[in-house]
Amino acid sequence: MNNKRHIVWKGWVNFCRFILAALFIFSGFVKAIDPLGFFYKIQDYLTAFDIINLFPHYFPFLFAIILSAMEFSVGIFLFFGVRRHFAAGAALLLMVVMTPLTLYLAIANPVSDCGCFGDAWVLSNWDTFYKNVILLIAAISVFVGKDCVIRFVTQKVEWMVSVYTFLFIFILSFYCLHNLPILDFRPYKIGNNIKKKMEIPLGAKQTVFDTHFILEKDGKRQEFTLDNYPDSTWKFIETKTIVKKKGYEPPIHDFSMIDVRTGHDLTDSVLSHKGYTFLLVVHQLENADDSNIDLINEVYDYSEEHGYGFYALTSSSPKQIEQWRDRTGAEYPFCQMDDITLKTIIRSNPGLVLLKNGTILNKWSDNQLPDEYILTNRLDKLSIGSQKAVNDKNTIAYVCFWFFIPLILVVVLDILIIKRRNKKIITHQDVSQNSNDSENELHE
Repeated sequence: MNNKRHIVWKGWVNFCRFILAALFIFSGFVKAIDPLGFFYKIQDYLTAFDIINLFPHYFPFLFAIILSAMEFSVGIFLFFGVRRHFAAGAALLLMVVMTPLTLYLAIANPVSDCGCFGDAWVLSNWDTFYKNVILLIAAISVFVGKDCVIRFVTQKVEWMVSVYTFLFIFILSFYCLHNLPILDFRPYKIGNNIKKKMEIPLGAKQTVFDTHFILEKDGKRQEFTLDNYPDSTWKFIETKTIVKKKGYEPPIHDFSMIDVRTGHDLTDSVLSHKGYTFLLVVHQLENADDSNIDLINEVYDYSEEHGYGFYALTSSSPKQIEQWRDRTGAEYPFCQMDDITLKTIIRSNPGLVLLKNGTILNKWSDNQLPDEYILTNRLDKLSIGSQKAVNDKNTIAYVCFWFFIPLILVVVLDILIIKRRNKKIITHQDVSQNSNDSENELHE
């Protein structure tokens, strides 16, 4: 009976181990390939708890990189059965911290979602809490029965799995940081038409928004609506959008381009334009990288030469826009847009987006901007003027190939060489023992 109980317990522990492994790998991976997205979410947490000023400005970013790498690594360790004590302890620690935290988020609702799975799978705060309760039970089971976790590799090669996992996820994360996320789960992904993503199906209950404009005159700031928008003697500061009545929410609901100088809404004219339009996204001018500003100015000159639209989108104030112009020599027009929207459009500050007929054809981070060697002709005659080919399945297969093939080779090496060597040692020891036993019998 005890043996049957042990078999059942061992099966339960390994079942929980694979559940934890799958979710930790998925959670860590989707956050690691979008480090800035997870960084923004951590900033939201710290701001909601009013403790963001207690930490250095680089802390949320480092924490985002480390936590996503840790989640992914713990998942891989649990899957292969390596570093069992560390993996089981780390999984339990994460769930002990996250479960009460998500309970608080579900009750107080300081942020809309916890960001556990980035933008790949958005759960409500209550769904996240229920999910964490199940994972906490699984983590306790694995921690208690960690010695029952079945290994796929021996202890002699587990260090190879550990080191390779850490290196792989860190390199992948910094690659996506330097360029752009290799998978885009946001509504502004390449191939999406922004205007269509803003449409509401017939008969759907519409959300009622109330937009307020903050303007300043003679040192005094005041809120206005479209109904009482003042004359040009007032200086535009920012916009605030408030949800008055919740209804159907389209994938894109907050894309609004307000001309900084005139206050006119250019959204429809830009998205309905039949030709090409460049959007320079600089969500915060004061924190933007201006090391490649010459390339940006070249793209603007190129767009002017060929009659393409070019707009800079920012959430910064007119004063900061003028400082940017003085510092960079920028001549392109600026439009005001919500900061969160700009961060969602592209994970780069600055970043460049190419539209045609309102459809996103391409995106470039600050480190990938097209230069004069690429912009040699009109866009309709260049490869970058066509929609960039994006295949998420191929990308996932490519990443899995480069990650799992080396690990599979390690497992095969472990089975063919190390385990065979251990078997020979055991056989040799048995032969020696039998020989000693025979000699003892002769002496007797």
